[in-house]
Amino acid sequence: MGGQVNERTWRYYASWRLTQQVTEPKGVYFAARETYVTTDRQLVSERFPRSSQYHPDWVLASASGGANALWLTEWLTSELDLRSGMKVLDLGCGRASSSIFLRREFGVQVWATDLWFSAAENIQRVRDAGFEDGVFPLSADARSLPFAPDFFDAIVCVDSICYFGTDDLYLNYLARFVKPGGQVGIAGAGLIREIEGSTPDHLCDWWTHDLWCLHSAAWWRRHWERTGIMDIDVADTMPNGWHVWLDWQRAVAPDNVAEIKALESDRGTCLGYVRLVGHRNGQAKLTDPIVSLPARYTKKPLLRREE
Repeated sequence: MGGQVNERTWRYYASWRLTQQVTEPKGVYFAARETYVTTDRQLVSERFPRSSQYHPDWVLASASGGANALWLTEWLTSELDLRSGMKVLDLGCGRASSSIFLRREFGVQVWATDLWFSAAENIQRVRDAGFEDGVFPLSADARSLPFAPDFFDAIVCVDSICYFGTDDLYLNYLARFVKPGGQVGIAGAGLIREIEGSTPDHLCDWWTHDLWCLHSAAWWRRHWERTGIMDIDVADTMPNGWHVWLDWQRAVAPDNVAEIKALESDRGTCLGYVRLVGHRNGQAKLTDPIVSLPARYTKKPLLRREE
């Protein structure tokens, strides 16, 4: 979402690696990995009753990252006050399943924004779902958003904020797009607590330098709170989130052995899902971003002896 990434980051973000999907009665066949998975009860969870209504074929075909976007969006929105007609930015929306979920479940208008995934594909997915009147896909970089200040009532970011939001200056940029008092919420892969020192032995086979973008809920609270831009309402970790993470990996990427083994060995010691929800402080002054500087070149002597 934020710009160029190397192969290992992409492998983490899109570890599911699903291609050439063909559906069959009560099941789905993934030609890319030659696995047949029955779908009678697949992706049904008492923890996520809204998400469980969605057909698993659709959920799997809409996968765009290392997490179930519907599960995380449902968890995140349980702490948001979303009402029909609100304007919502779904930043880093991937294949827009979270955007469709937001429209269907809450009646909000959603700007489904992503850099890596095709807006042309997303609009077709939105049309097929029947929500073209309220979900608007577009392609944009998270650091160069084409929106007016104070345009949105809320901003959500599901399993993508770690790719651009750890920048110390980013919140100052992002917050201008939500109205004063507007909600901003993030949810995604993270840490139970910050890793001090070297990578734990049980994570070494999976961990790469890209994964240092993962942080704890406490880290995100401090990262936002110290700016004075956001008043934090919630900063927490999903109970047994590591198991939810593991369930998704087993469903969509059983050949992703390194990540699955890391989760099984870790058992929630380091890895899990984190969430942060806050409101833009209307009293905080946002600094205008520097887009360009005027050219003011005046020729001067290069060396002293040229004077």
